[in-house]
Amino acid sequence: MAHDIEAGDSGLCVDVEAPARLHLGFLDLHGGMGRRFGSIGLTIDSLATRLRASRSDRFTASGPGAERALRYARTFAAARGIDGGVHLSLEQTIPDHVGLGSGTQMALAVGTALERLYGVESGSGSIASTLQRGARSGIGIGAFDQGGFILDCGRGESKGVPPVAVRLPFPENWRVLLLFDIRGQGLHGAREREAFSNLPEFPESTAGHLCRLVIMKILPGVLEECLPAVADAIGEIQQLVGDYFAPAQGGRFTSPVVSDALAWIKNQGQAGIGQSSWGPTGFVLVEDADQAQRLERELKQHFGELTPLRCQQVAARNQGASLKLVHAPTRLRQEKRTK
Repeated sequence: MAHDIEAGDSGLCVDVEAPARLHLGFLDLHGGMGRRFGSIGLTIDSLATRLRASRSDRFTASGPGAERALRYARTFAAARGIDGGVHLSLEQTIPDHVGLGSGTQMALAVGTALERLYGVESGSGSIASTLQRGARSGIGIGAFDQGGFILDCGRGESKGVPPVAVRLPFPENWRVLLLFDIRGQGLHGAREREAFSNLPEFPESTAGHLCRLVIMKILPGVLEECLPAVADAIGEIQQLVGDYFAPAQGGRFTSPVVSDALAWIKNQGQAGIGQSSWGPTGFVLVEDADQAQRLERELKQHFGELTPLRCQQVAARNQGASLKLVHAPTRLRQEKRTK
């Protein structure tokens, strides 16, 4: 799309919609084979960062997340030597620091918009590196580029963004019930870096078992649309990795109310439960929309309406971010010239 842009076209706007993602677990926190981390994730619908970007002689922004978007825009423009500014109009943003990839999706949306506006294109991995995203996981970049179910193979000696090794379409009828604790956020920033530095060595045998679960249960389960295999394996990964991170986040799951809800769901015989990234957002994999609705009703009946627990049903999104080049209305363009 960048090749269709004329350098003097000040009326050009770029609309970007960057989808949220679930980080379903790290695979090798030991690193004994030369690569560390590695992870699986799922792109989801309904939750996204949506913005419109237009050229300007200054850097301005409006809407939710405006300050964060401006920081990314200024940093990216300076790093790439872009001669000009941008106005960012944010319609919607992914909630910050709840485990849904808000920072990476905002960074990629802003960087991609600037590239399209100014006729350059380097790719999402380069944008992520410039804006210091994707340090441990390539799931957010894979969600932006392709969507679907994603496996990245961790960081090697290059210290670059972990490359996506596998991308699969996720069964369209399956659903995920998200569990939110409206009171809190997960670890991020300096606290997250400190948590990683203070954790003990991860057992090599456990890392091997996690990778085997992915190769022998999750990937074939997604391909063959066998939910029990996928749910059982993700639940086991979540248990092992959650217990490893428990000293840093106060338990297997960050939020006590989400933890109680997930324990209750597990006691009902439901597999495929866990927490996305540092949480506090929890999730449950279910076979269809009807089961998700039933489970949400049962949670409300058991925990009551006054709890800080909130639920939302989502499906997988089997495509990446959407981008659209548009032109501002003539009247708006004339008003800009007179200011």
